[in-house]
Amino acid sequence: METENLYGQLKDILIEQFDLDESSISPDADLYDELELDSIDAVDLLVQLKSITGKKISPDEFKDVRTINDVIGALTNTT
Repeated sequence: METENLYGQLKDILIEQFDLDESSISPDADLYDELELDSIDAVDLLVQLKSITGKKISPDEFKDVRTINDVIGALTNTT
């Protein structure tokens, strides 16, 4: 899946599921500090992404994820 396409889908999820303002979402936005997601939100995000992409990010991988770019990187590196 293309990085740009993943970014668009991730952005849509963040806007629709977490009521985030589109202007606050950028590839470098920190999920926790800037977008104010908590650990429950992060799990919900992973579930949403798995249903869209079919790829699962392991908890070990996700603990290093901080930004939207990190999420995309983890998704594109997952087998």
